This record gives sequence, C-alpha cells and structure tokens, in this order.
Amino acid sequence: MSLQSMTGFGRAVSNNAGTSIAWELKSVNGKSLEARLRLPPGFERLEQSVRQTIQKKFSRGNVQASLSVARAHAQTQPAVNEAFLQDVAGLAKRLEEQFGTAPATSDGLLSLRGVLEIPDAVEDEEARAELDAAILAALAGALDNLLASRRAEGDALGELLRGHLDAIATLGDRAESDPAREPAAIRARLQEQVRMLMNTGAPLDEQRLHMEAAFLATKADIREELDRLRTHVASGYDLLASGGPVGRKLDFLSQEFNRESNTLCSKSNAASITAIGLELKAVVDQFREQVQNLE
Repeated sequence: MSLQSMTGFGRAVSNNAGTSIAWELKSVNGKSLEARLRLPPGFERLEQSVRQTIQKKFSRGNVQASLSVARAHAQTQPAVNEAFLQDVAGLAKRLEEQFGTAPATSDGLLSLRGVLEIPDAVEDEEARAELDAAILAALAGALDNLLASRRAEGDALGELLRGHLDAIATLGDRAESDPAREPAAIRARLQEQVRMLMNTGAPLDEQRLHMEAAFLATKADIREELDRLRTHVASGYDLLASGGPVGRKLDFLSQEFNRESNTLCSKSNAASITAIGLELKAVVDQFREQVQNLE
C-alpha cells in the first residue's frame, strides 16, 4: 500500500439531463477523520450517503466537501409573496412618515429575502433518484482525485522520512565509533578525575573511590541506547515500506527516538557524544514534524 498525506485536493464535474454537478474536496491534517459538507438547499438528503462514502475512502484527515448543482433551462417562474410584500411596504411607509427615511423603491423591496421566490423545479421520484446517483458518482470521481493527490504527497513525505531515518542511523553509527567511547579514553578520563579528587587533600578511601568511578562509568555507558536506536530505525523503514495508514505508529516511534536522544545526552560524559546527541534531537524533531502529515 502507498503512503498517504492528509493534505490534498480533488475535483470532479459531470452532467445529468442538463443539470451540472461539481464537487470540490479539500483535505488537511486531523487526529481522526472528520467530514465537513457544504450541500445546496434541498440536497441535505444526501448527507449520510456522502459521509459514508468518504469514510470508506479515508481513515484520517479533515475533509471539506462542497457540492454545486446548476440546473440549465429551468422551467420555473419567479413568484412574489404578495402578503409579505404588503407588510414590508407598509412598514417602509410608516418609517418614512415617522422618521423621514427615504421612500422604499420597488427594486429594493423585491431584493428583500422572502419577497421574490424562485421555486425549485418539480421532480418526480425517478428523476430525483437518477440525479442523486449522478451526484454520488461524481463524488466517487472527486474522491479518487483526492486520493491520488494525497498519495503523491505521501510518496514525497516517504522520501523525506527515509532521509531522516538515514540521518538518525548515521548519527548512531557516529556515536558508536566515537573515540570518546574507547576503553582507553574512558580510563584516562576516570584516572584524571580520581587524581584531581586525591589531590584535594581530603581523606578518601582510594579503593572505594575506584569502585565509585567504575560504577559511574557503567552508568554512563550508552550501549543500550544505541541498540534501541538501531532497532527503532529498522522499525521505521519497515513501517514506511508497508504503507497504508501508519502515521500514528510513526508518531509513536518518533517519541521513542526522542526518548533515546534525551537519554544519550544525559548519560554522555564527553563533549563529542553530547554534540551527536543534540544533532540527533534536531533530526528527530524534523522527523516527527513530517510524520504529523501522514495518514
């Protein structure tokens, strides 16, 4: 399966018996799947079917779906709500007499909502069902286009994330082979620290001091962190290769990367290892930021 970004755009248009149908879909990041619909008046009946169709296609992301329906050659005539027109005309006349407002004009009165009505064309059940089917078919096409857009961006994100995993693996190798981790270098640092303590003149048990130094050296060892880091990198490659909705799993993995990089910095007893840990944290932050865009 391909990786999917949660951002994308899809559009589809069709025509049914002189009625123009157009869908526009936009998708952005979201913790779960949420569909926001904009349907023309009279087409609310399709809301449940539209939501179910979107849910079958995606598992995460905020999807905004807008439907436009334009009827050509509508055989309808505008109708004037005369009772309502008389009421607002009378109100306008009273305002003019009592407060000196400008007299109402015919075009101004007709522009008021509810005065001039354009009734919908009368449809029989068969024509309505045919139009609904055409609208849902156009939605399927728009969803296919949105899916293609999300997959294209998902492919690009996959390449970025693999690059970050490569960088994390390289930094782990650098920490593994850093000269500061050589036994001779560790021994030299400990000997220097012991020598400085012994030269303070304080009564210290030399044997106990060496035991404590050995304990601290063991505590500062980053072998386990490097092993876990290598395991997490392998898991990251596997998840990217498997495709599908792996965004949540990769986000959890980024938290594990962050934990190992923090521990590596806290246990470091050499400036070179600390520098690698800080660089590792920066790459992990970039990795996690990009992961937020994946389904």
